[in-house]
Amino acid sequence: MERLCGPELPFWVANETLHTDRPDLPECFQLSVLSWLPCIYLWAVCPIYLFYLKRNNRGYIMMSIKNRFKTVFGLLLWIVCWIDLFYTFHELRHGHSQPPIYFVTPLVLGMTMLLATFLIQFERLRGVQSSGVLFIFWFLSVLCAIVPFRSKILQASSQSEVTDKLRFTTFYFYFTLVVCELILCCFNEKPPLFSNVVTDPNPCPETTAGFLSRMTFWWFTSMAIKGYKMPLEAKDLWSLNQRDSSKAMVPTLLKEWEKEQAKAKSEQNQASQAVYSKPQPSTTNHVTGGVGGGESSPEEVEVLLSNQKAASRQPSFLRALIKAFGPYFLIGSGFKLLQDLITFVNPQLLRMLISFTKQKGVPDWWGYTLAFLMFFTAFLQTLILHHHFQYCFVTGMNVRTAVIGAIYRKALAITNAAKRSTTVGEVVNLMSVDAQRFMDLTTFLNMLWSAPFQIMLALFFLWQNLGASVLAGVAVMIMLIPFNAVIAMKTRAYQVEQMQYKDSRIKLMNEILNGIKVLKLYAWEDSFKEKVLAIRQKELNVLRKTAYLGALSTMAWTSAPFLVALTTFAVYVYVDETHVLDAEKAFVSLSLFNILRFPLNMLPQVISSIVQASVSLKRVQGFLSHDELDPNSVDRKNTATEYSVTVVNGKFTWAKEDPPVLHNINMMVPQGSLLAVVGHVGCGKSSLISALLGEMEKLEGDISIRGSVAYVPQQAWIQNATLRDNILFGKPYNEQKYRCVLEACALTPDLEVLPGGDMTEIGEKGINLSGGQRQRVSLARALYSDADVYLLDDPLSAVDAHVSKHIFDNLIGPEGVLKGKTRILVTHGISFLPQVDNIMVMVEGRVSEMGSYQELLKQNGAFAEFLRNYTLEDIIEEDEATEDLIEDEQMFPDDALSNHIDMVDSEPVINEAKRNFIRQISIISADGEGTRSRSVRRHGCSQRKHGEPQEKKKPHEMEKLIQAETAETGRVKTKVYLEYAKAVGPLLSVVICLLYGCQSGAAIGANIWLSQWTNDATRNQTKENVNMRVGVYAALGIAQGILVLISSFTLAMGNMSAARKLHHNLLTNKLHTPQSFFDTTPIGRIINRFSKDIYVIDEALPATVLMFLGTFFVSLSTMIVIISSTPIFAVVIAPLAFIYIFVQRFYVATSRQLKRLESVSRSPIYSHFSETITGSSVIRAYGRHSAFVLMSDMKVDENQKSYYPSIVSNRWLGVRIEFIGNCIVLFAALFAVTGKESLNPGLVGLSVSYALQVTMSLNWMVRMTSDLESNIVAVERVKEYSETKTEAPWDVEDKKPLPEWPMEGNVQFYNYSVRYREGLDLVLKNLTLDIKGGEKIGIVGRTGAGKSSMTLCLFRLLEAAAGEITIDKVKIAEIGLHDLRSKLTIIPQEPVLFSGTLRMNLDPFEKYSDEEVWKALEHSDLHKFVSNHPAKLELECSEGGENLSVGQRQLVCLARALLRKTKILILDEATAAIDLETDDLIQSTIRTQFENCTVFTIAHRLNTIMDYTRVLVLDKGQIAEFDTPTNLISQRGIFYGMAKDAGLVQ
Repeated sequence: MERLCGPELPFWVANETLHTDRPDLPECFQLSVLSWLPCIYLWAVCPIYLFYLKRNNRGYIMMSIKNRFKTVFGLLLWIVCWIDLFYTFHELRHGHSQPPIYFVTPLVLGMTMLLATFLIQFERLRGVQSSGVLFIFWFLSVLCAIVPFRSKILQASSQSEVTDKLRFTTFYFYFTLVVCELILCCFNEKPPLFSNVVTDPNPCPETTAGFLSRMTFWWFTSMAIKGYKMPLEAKDLWSLNQRDSSKAMVPTLLKEWEKEQAKAKSEQNQASQAVYSKPQPSTTNHVTGGVGGGESSPEEVEVLLSNQKAASRQPSFLRALIKAFGPYFLIGSGFKLLQDLITFVNPQLLRMLISFTKQKGVPDWWGYTLAFLMFFTAFLQTLILHHHFQYCFVTGMNVRTAVIGAIYRKALAITNAAKRSTTVGEVVNLMSVDAQRFMDLTTFLNMLWSAPFQIMLALFFLWQNLGASVLAGVAVMIMLIPFNAVIAMKTRAYQVEQMQYKDSRIKLMNEILNGIKVLKLYAWEDSFKEKVLAIRQKELNVLRKTAYLGALSTMAWTSAPFLVALTTFAVYVYVDETHVLDAEKAFVSLSLFNILRFPLNMLPQVISSIVQASVSLKRVQGFLSHDELDPNSVDRKNTATEYSVTVVNGKFTWAKEDPPVLHNINMMVPQGSLLAVVGHVGCGKSSLISALLGEMEKLEGDISIRGSVAYVPQQAWIQNATLRDNILFGKPYNEQKYRCVLEACALTPDLEVLPGGDMTEIGEKGINLSGGQRQRVSLARALYSDADVYLLDDPLSAVDAHVSKHIFDNLIGPEGVLKGKTRILVTHGISFLPQVDNIMVMVEGRVSEMGSYQELLKQNGAFAEFLRNYTLEDIIEEDEATEDLIEDEQMFPDDALSNHIDMVDSEPVINEAKRNFIRQISIISADGEGTRSRSVRRHGCSQRKHGEPQEKKKPHEMEKLIQAETAETGRVKTKVYLEYAKAVGPLLSVVICLLYGCQSGAAIGANIWLSQWTNDATRNQTKENVNMRVGVYAALGIAQGILVLISSFTLAMGNMSAARKLHHNLLTNKLHTPQSFFDTTPIGRIINRFSKDIYVIDEALPATVLMFLGTFFVSLSTMIVIISSTPIFAVVIAPLAFIYIFVQRFYVATSRQLKRLESVSRSPIYSHFSETITGSSVIRAYGRHSAFVLMSDMKVDENQKSYYPSIVSNRWLGVRIEFIGNCIVLFAALFAVTGKESLNPGLVGLSVSYALQVTMSLNWMVRMTSDLESNIVAVERVKEYSETKTEAPWDVEDKKPLPEWPMEGNVQFYNYSVRYREGLDLVLKNLTLDIKGGEKIGIVGRTGAGKSSMTLCLFRLLEAAAGEITIDKVKIAEIGLHDLRSKLTIIPQEPVLFSGTLRMNLDPFEKYSDEEVWKALEHSDLHKFVSNHPAKLELECSEGGENLSVGQRQLVCLARALLRKTKILILDEATAAIDLETDDLIQSTIRTQFENCTVFTIAHRLNTIMDYTRVLVLDKGQIAEFDTPTNLISQRGIFYGMAKDAGLVQ
């Protein structure tokens, strides 16, 4: 330095700087260090920054006035610096030689200013709106220039005049310009041209925010204010940043995952080639994900086993995640490292502060400097920490987006076998729970290296402070680690167990809610309630154990720092007589121990959450490694032959390990022909269609299909969208074609009845359409798609006879709209067979015969036999019939026909489910003439009726069936907190608060005692009372630990009882809720209450309450301690508290609303997902895969749009609250400095070390307040659903009917009217009937005439609007619902089965003996099927009875009815998808088994009721005719017309 500055200018003079009341720095120091600091910084950062700018171009920004000023000032600065330089040269010429520093510094400064000016322009061209690099540079320059600024004035005032006028002037010029640059740098440039910010309607201000605004998250303030003024809505949210969207994130992850899979595969192939020369060709129809396909011979298997280790490397999903998201995450880790280092500055400053208060006669500015330094380091630490968190949380959010996207894409492609191994619920769980776990983990992942690092540093400083005694403390910590680890392990195990219970409970709830109608009809609620509560009890037991462990670990956590301090201090004092515990040592050590406490506590948590995430990782990896359907198993390219569908030697199975379902299938379908596939239930007809779609495993053979495919599944799949969207299914809307399609599918009349026409929103699973309508919508979708090949899986079974005839004639048949297309029709209806080109008969998975109708009759094989039993033999020859028919056709012009068409219920909600009925034989002639005269009516699309489009129905009158889920707004009512406290128990709540107070008191006591102890050192009384000091300190600390344990225990118990009560009430209420509620509420929403909200009440809420109480009492005790040591502090508390509450209210209002928006936008992701899984085969068949992926991505982005601001709101809050905390530190230190004379060092140490902790607890307290508010919402939501209106009581004690009632089975309706819900029209109007016991009543009428409503009335699923029903002189409205429902039996339209054993499905209350059950099975023709099954009655039914065919499920419902054997039986079209033999069987069973019962049959096929006692014809909810079938036919009324249509009368 001497070389540079010369001998006159010394570099450092201690007396001028430290030991004086007016410190000043020497000139040499100013010229060298202070001037070069900013320059060194800029030149060091510049290369990295330039490289970054080259990589990231955001488009250029236009020159603005601001920019011009910046540039001009930069050039001026350069000129100012070089004026100094030239002046030095000038002096040199005149013989004043200056030291070299006067040349070097201006030169360096000038160069740096040029560099800065260049950067200003370069950033403009690269589209940087606000530069952090330059801001820091100007800030440093101003900081460094303040010192010379002051010292030049000091010098000028001490000497009479300014010695060096020019340099004096240039310096002030320089200073002004630098300050101007700094100020200009704080403002933002306009966004670059052509950037997406300009086009975005509601861009996120973050992209355009300035450097300062970003550092302090100031850009979020606008949303905080908006959210405070009024509750935020979805439209207020900013759009998602481009880089966080699914479009950017999912492909990144999938690319890495595919690389991983490819790598694993290649390694595996090498491994397997090492074993034997040629790898087996894979014969199955999939792309193997994970471990290879291909069956190997036994010898090879042995060889393979030895080599298994090498071969079974699974692709690692973890590696894919790291590669995709690692780099961005590392930036956050960098911030964390910095923050860890800065953390340790404050204890050092505290030490200096305490030693400062001890010394007498030191300049005061030392103390003030220390206080401000403490404040500044704490502030810096805050900023850095929150940026670290921001990076981590954004990474977490991206991981979630990517994982959900990957799972969704995978779910659309997995094989059926893989799909069977996981239920829909489990896959949705992967999406919700496991993706969430990854997200939670990323936020803490850095602790994995940061915690050990912090521990090392803390120990190093402690060692310096207390020497070897620290080891005692460390030993205690190390002993606590296994303790915590054991607890964590146990908790993990319990959590897994609890997850399983939760899964099974949700699965059961899902089934209960899906089949709620059946449960009500059978009065089975109690049995299922018991099942749910049994699972719930197990779940709660596990939760209780977890809570006990939690209390232990809380105790360990709170007492750990204390125990460590105690052992360390005790050892320190006892080891050596000379050791004195003074304030400096004690409180610096305490603050270091407090730093230690965080990493020590976090480590076990991080480790356990890593273990959890690794479980999730395995699950997700397993799912993503499932086999996928081979897109090439069906050859779509085939153009060579004239056959449009060919199968050669096909052998198919559902899963590799199952036996094949279809054998030896050979079929060739010529272009444009119509092939009918017939056969018994379960002979593989639907499987054949699946095989053609490529949904099954192809074991051998080839399939090829020419052109595009449209598919109509047996059970229609309807999306939750408008009716029109369901039909268009992604194709562009074309008015004429669309009308044509509606016409052909007989949907036109239905539209007139639906509330919003074709814009009516259809509920989940098509809940508000009748079965027939759903099937027709499904057909319409196929027709509109205009494909080449149509695969129709029994589409006619669900619709009425006349409708199915209309559809066959207009759509499928030889004259329909589809003629010329290739059609494969699976059917049970014999009537259409003469009109098809070819018939294929299937028997037990093989093709038994194939040919045209005539050929098969001639062959006289199984088919002919089949027909003979079921046709009226004489029809085929009789010509008159045909003539008649033709006249009929002319008698019925178009409009008359439309009366026959399915008129839907005026109230759409009720699910008039699948009308799966096999047609009565319409008489069809193979005569040319008939066909010709018939075709007159079929002129493509009748334009006449639809000349004017449906303008009448303005969409605004669309009454949405499903009400949008309401997100509560505004503050959570105090009532909700009280509700929760009430559920916990009022007395218990008070006790808990008291315990927490005592525990804080003990903690304060211990620390005050410590400060007294340290003061002994100043008075030299250390020797006498060491034992007492240590003893009392220990007692106080241990008391605190025990109190913590007790309070946590009590809290846990209270929370458990609350959780039990709330769930119990919710469940009870939901089982008592009337059916109408379930029709208007999507199941997902109810399930959400049972899963998400109950989970919050079980797990999140208790943790939040625990943390909240803890932090609240810590913050309180801090204030008490600081005020007691420096009373003047009370003055500052008021303004700080005001700001605190102000910020907290802003934050809580906004954050709570964001959380609500987030949870509302979350359920659509999952409901769309489960909808997709159920309809995946349809989606694939139509090739709509990518469109659905896009929809899912949009829903995820929509959800992240509300999640991102809620992350930022936490950072925004953190920076502001910690600033208040830092102010507390500042004031505590300042007041300690000012009151230095009166205070002893012990108190200073106590108050400042408390202040240093407070930041954390203040921050957590706001966070917990808001978490508490958002989590208590769960209580509110559960409450809301526990208090919905209930149906009538299940049992009415004083009105209980006799156990053997009803004896006769007389049913009277008296002026009976009913409506579905308040405010809707009556469905049945003034019915009066009298039915004698044992009568058989057939109920007929067009769809929507109210047939099903009658049955619902008998069961009181609908309560009377007027009038009454009596059964055997008992008014049914007066008795309990269970008493009523258990005495009636229904065979419902939709066969609903629950997962569980077959036995449970027949008899959930276990009232009947096994013999009775077997007898029922025998009568219902299931005996053979069940006894052949190895499990017999214990046969497990899967979710919804998926592993039985629809027909078998229907038979199970028949068996239920046979078991109950009540006096009154209601048969609601119970012969759904059943072939004619089974149908006959059911009819005859009913005739024999229920001969002396009253039977009501809702019939579609009149021949079933022709021999009934009486027939009731309903029309528009009123009785049209009621008499014996013969009388009705002779009356020639409505019934006659229907019978004539069905061909039962001539």
